[in-house]
Amino acid sequence: MPDPEEADEDGVVGVGADLAPGTLVDAYRRGIFPWPHPGVPLPWFSPDPRGVLPLDAFRVSRSLRRRLRACAWTTTVDASFGAVVAGCARERGEHGTWITTTMARAYARLHELGWAHSLEVWDGGRLVGGVYGVQVGGVFTGESMFHRVDDASKVALLDLVHRFAAAGGSLLDVQLTTAHLAGLGARDVDRDRFLAELAAVGDADVRLATTELPVTRLLENGATARP
Repeated sequence: MPDPEEADEDGVVGVGADLAPGTLVDAYRRGIFPWPHPGVPLPWFSPDPRGVLPLDAFRVSRSLRRRLRACAWTTTVDASFGAVVAGCARERGEHGTWITTTMARAYARLHELGWAHSLEVWDGGRLVGGVYGVQVGGVFTGESMFHRVDDASKVALLDLVHRFAAAGGSLLDVQLTTAHLAGLGARDVDRDRFLAELAAVGDADVRLATTELPVTRLLENGATARP
């Protein structure tokens, strides 16, 4: 993979290459990720600025707190990776999705090798939301999330933040800061700063707990409340 500092003004580092596990792992370790666009060779990105969600900065709205108090949802890690990826792809189906069959297979292989992880939100035996991404040491790069019930994707992200912090993680990489993610606490940082953090913690031994846990515990995690 090229040096991410060589990215153009759109954050494109290069095009082409394959989605073999070695290629993907090398890319993520360098702060680079693939983002397919229709009709062009596969582009690889390292945007500047970079969107990140500090683990102590997640903002929990009052409505989300009410949801956490009232529901009996539980969460797991790596219990249904394929279903989470499929849910993310379906949620974006009306407007097109970058999660092609080829991409889904590539991340499934990363999951088998221990690099990609999913977090599932359950209402009894029904999967109502989730998030998946790639972990490099103390940095977790979130790739996509979905919900089938209101707030389920927010709960998934909050639970991931909670578990990752408890495991000794340092930073959640959201790649690009959307308005939705900014409302949850994400912000932009200079690419140099992000790459320095990635280099500092990229070899950390951080292991997400996979135990099924109730979401009510998230009310006690110290997240910032807002109206």
